[in-house]
Amino acid sequence: MNLANKITMLRVILIPAFLVVLYLDFPNHVLVGLGIFLLASISDFFDGYIARSRNMVTDFGKFVDPIADKMLVTAAMCVFVEWGRFPAWMLLVVLTREFAVSALRMIAADRGKVIAAAWSGKVKTASTMVCLILMLAVSIPMLDSVCSWVILLTTVYSGVEYFVKNKDVVDWSDM
Repeated sequence: MNLANKITMLRVILIPAFLVVLYLDFPNHVLVGLGIFLLASISDFFDGYIARSRNMVTDFGKFVDPIADKMLVTAAMCVFVEWGRFPAWMLLVVLTREFAVSALRMIAADRGKVIAAAWSGKVKTASTMVCLILMLAVSIPMLDSVCSWVILLTTVYSGVEYFVKNKDVVDWSDM
């Protein structure tokens, strides 16, 4: 396993640690959770950078890295839903987009086409992580609301863009 993949696996391991810390009630547990989330979020940048710059891109990394990202942000959003700081219906929209884009990629792969990560998808991931970091750092209802809407709007926009740019992948006449 190369360095980039080890960093990705570290992110996967940090997810349950992040959740455990948030559910334990000790002084500054949210601050510790924030530190873990920050480390995991930053690792997303470094594993990709290292993989590309050192020619370490692997099928394992291409598969696990996006799953690790989805697991991390979904874990945080689930906690915020439970805490009443993120609407459950917005989480459902986020999850629906993730499943739909993953299904589109699977259909494309079955037809010999690779759908690369779109710029809007990268913006969605970055803005989601920044918003979740802000929500972990401070608990202000107005900030929670703004961040929730930023997450929702970037998610919907990038999901629509994936389908518009790749409309030729799905044979809609089969429906």
